[in-house]
Amino acid sequence: MTNSRLPTVVIAILGIVSMVVGLLLSIILPEIRFYALVLIAFGIILIVVAAIVDFRRVKGAVTSKRGKFSTSTGLMVAIFAGIIVLVNAISVGVNHQYDFTALASFTLTSQTKDVLSKIKTPVKVLCFFTPADDANHTAGYASSMLTQYENFTNNLQITVIDPDKNPEEARKYGITSTDLYESVVFEQGNNQFAVYPQQIQSEAEYSFTNAILEVTGIVERKIYFVIGDGEASPLDTLSNASDILKINLLQVMTIDLHYSTSIPDDCAVLVIAGPTNPMTDSERQIVNDYLKKNKQAIIMTNPGAPDDVAKILSPWGVNVVGGTILDPTSNVGGSLSTPNVPASQSSAVVSSIIKTSVFFPGATALLPQSTLPTNIDARALVWSSKDAWIDKNYDPTKPAKFDPTTETKQISFIGMIINPTYQYDDNNNITGVNDGPYIIAFGDSDFISNSNFSNGNNADLFLNMVKELGAGSEIMSIDRKVLPTRMLILSPEEENFLNISSIALLPAIVLIIGVLMWWRRR
Repeated sequence: MTNSRLPTVVIAILGIVSMVVGLLLSIILPEIRFYALVLIAFGIILIVVAAIVDFRRVKGAVTSKRGKFSTSTGLMVAIFAGIIVLVNAISVGVNHQYDFTALASFTLTSQTKDVLSKIKTPVKVLCFFTPADDANHTAGYASSMLTQYENFTNNLQITVIDPDKNPEEARKYGITSTDLYESVVFEQGNNQFAVYPQQIQSEAEYSFTNAILEVTGIVERKIYFVIGDGEASPLDTLSNASDILKINLLQVMTIDLHYSTSIPDDCAVLVIAGPTNPMTDSERQIVNDYLKKNKQAIIMTNPGAPDDVAKILSPWGVNVVGGTILDPTSNVGGSLSTPNVPASQSSAVVSSIIKTSVFFPGATALLPQSTLPTNIDARALVWSSKDAWIDKNYDPTKPAKFDPTTETKQISFIGMIINPTYQYDDNNNITGVNDGPYIIAFGDSDFISNSNFSNGNNADLFLNMVKELGAGSEIMSIDRKVLPTRMLILSPEEENFLNISSIALLPAIVLIIGVLMWWRRR
């Protein structure tokens, strides 16, 4: 290289460096984009100056045979690199994510998406985060979750406040100690609802969505449990089931029919979990009036229970046989009175839910009537093995023994579904649905009690039956989305680096390879 060419080459190199630095600054630090554009413009000017100063050599290099080849090759590489950069840039702005976390930590349920779609007035979301003190990654997890929320609504106004730098603002919203740092406060008008760090770590989505429901007044779907006649209650023996329903964004209510004249109209599903005391005629009438409105219910009874559930189900085509199902073939731990129901002993509605089996600790049998009411269908959901029989006088303190003179071994239905039939036109096309309730009946209520709820697929069966009745179009995993410590949380700078590398890395490699090939051929 001659000394006369050296200044020109230096000017050109400085121009290229200036352009690259300006481009990187415009992406990494958008707040100084003006200065970045100045650098890019300065680089272009330097390259043009170098070309003008050394125009003769530039022209000769371009018009020569080798120059034409190099120019065409460089142009092809530039076009290819430009296409890759363009595609990557589009993919950063328009993307679809896949959640491969074990607990689906970054996938919102349909209930949450439905709530977000109903927000009409902006909701302030105040995040009291301390950037230097997030050892449990609570703030990072909350921020990622809220980013998912923003994908489904434009009415969340998220503000991050450092409580150390803004103590007055923090105290205004009740953040009065370091234990409450990393809390998130939702506010609309005069309504406020705080979600604290422990809640974010254990059940962030439920807590955030519930907070939105609270401050906006959006109504949740309500599940009513009947109490007052010895039924299992969500306040004690069914508290685990109640918790899971709440996590699935369903509001759990109780209703005592001794003090009510009707089932509230906002009831999505009515649950009667094995009354142990007789119901009054007026109580049963309230339930019947509710069902006649084409409503939904889960109704459960147990061996030896009063006949009230039988009286409620009878008008809809199902009888309660009574007695206790004893199953010598499919049971739990040799206990014949605890049928173990695998997927093979269930209908198509249930078989996909049962991954292992469902345990029924003490069940009575249900039976469809020989002649069903007009416009009503009744089908089995789960059943015993063919070797089971019904013992009318079962005594758990004595060994179970089959008596062929009075008992018959046969399949017994433990769960049934009652629903209205369809209406058809003359061409056998469905035109509508007949009047009638949607009822899921079980001959056992103990399978969803706290002591049995986590056994096998008991919880999955109950939750999906709630889903089947229309209380929610999606049921989350029964495991809470506990914040895992293995999460990858990126700072804004790291996120920018990842975006830049995904856009520019491959084009840069192609460009370097092209330059090396050109240099060797040269």
